[in-house]
Amino acid sequence: MNMVQKVEHWGDLHHTKWLEVVRILLGLIIFSKGVTFISQTQVQQDWIIQNSTFGVSGLMAMVVIHTVALVHLVGGLLIMIGLITRFAVVIQIPILLGAILFVNSTRGLSFINSELWLSIVVLLLLIVCWVTGSGPYSLDHWIKNGYQNYKTQPRD
Repeated sequence: MNMVQKVEHWGDLHHTKWLEVVRILLGLIIFSKGVTFISQTQVQQDWIIQNSTFGVSGLMAMVVIHTVALVHLVGGLLIMIGLITRFAVVIQIPILLGAILFVNSTRGLSFINSELWLSIVVLLLLIVCWVTGSGPYSLDHWIKNGYQNYKTQPRD
């Protein structure tokens, strides 16, 4: 068993029910950030172009914005319902690291910068959800147990 499998196994054994609420709320927060990205594309594009040190064009900025929005929308929904949760969490982590390092840290490390603190908390919760998995109240659990029940039923 490699290290990732050991972590997943430990998380599956030690999953508490209150983490289900945390997982669902985390998915809702990420999904709502995706909606915000979609609804404010022009503001996001202007900010990226003004603060870019790499000389990003308008087209590249729009590609980045729409990619992040799509990953947040789909990933947030998957985390909420508990379907392929660990994969959905892993694809969110680079985006959150980018938000912390490149976007929110430029505004200063203070208590007033609530977006930075929200990004840090969401990143920590993503790591917790990666370790603990989707849990017993999830579509993953329902599919797994439904398939096991189907295999054990007698055939005609």
